[in-house]
Amino acid sequence: MTEGITRGAALRAARGRLTHVETPARDARDLMRHVLGIDSAALIATERDPLPPAENARFEAAIARRAAHEPVSKIVGHRAFYGLEFAVTRAVLDPRADSETLIDAAREMAGNARRILDLGTGSGCLLLTLLHHLPDATGVGVDASEAALTVARGNAKRLGLDEKARFIRSDWFEKVDGTFDLVVCNPPYIGEDERDTLSDDVLLWDPEEALFADENGLAAYRTLASTLGKALSETGTAFFEIGSGQAEAVSRLFAACGFGDITFRRDIAGIRRCMIVRR
Repeated sequence: MTEGITRGAALRAARGRLTHVETPARDARDLMRHVLGIDSAALIATERDPLPPAENARFEAAIARRAAHEPVSKIVGHRAFYGLEFAVTRAVLDPRADSETLIDAAREMAGNARRILDLGTGSGCLLLTLLHHLPDATGVGVDASEAALTVARGNAKRLGLDEKARFIRSDWFEKVDGTFDLVVCNPPYIGEDERDTLSDDVLLWDPEEALFADENGLAAYRTLASTLGKALSETGTAFFEIGSGQAEAVSRLFAACGFGDITFRRDIAGIRRCMIVRR
């Protein structure tokens, strides 16, 4: 790229460097908008404008990172989820649309819920989104990773929810006290034998401990099923994200631990993505 390049020409060149990623045009535009600090409409309107050398250098650096499979969210430092923006780092999973299925279900079934528990909170996206939409509720997010908790606490502060959310380091329920009306959880559920099916965008940049369970992806659910009873209130509801094809196996684990009311919510692709558990 030369000093006299326009924004549009820089975008076209960037797309050529990103042909191996899933959405090269969108990624190039998102990174250009980030570098220039403008929205999509402004970028469309100014594609014939020159790209100054400093911004050109920053854009090329961002494209090089994306070409090496670093996700756009990790490059720009944030990801949108359910209408909110969450800071993300390599310490946390990227919030994904699949998990919005849990939010939809929990909001619909929240009733008069006052206490929310988020197990494996990561960025805090599940807990903080629910607190944003349930103004009378408070919540606790737990994670085994202190680096993840730092990200979650920062997100709570930026969203103005730090007085409603508390974050503690815990191995699942280990240090959790009391009972909760809503429990949400997106545990690791990918089997080790599926590792080769993941894209480098995921495998190289999301924390492995938040992705992989045992060979069949059920290890976390076994622990959760056997310990959920101590934290779920008598009238409470738990919402677990599950992988494609796991519904029957996971539901059997919870049924074996005495949970008799188990239903599912399908995601936008028609996959049973959210398992809803009551006593």
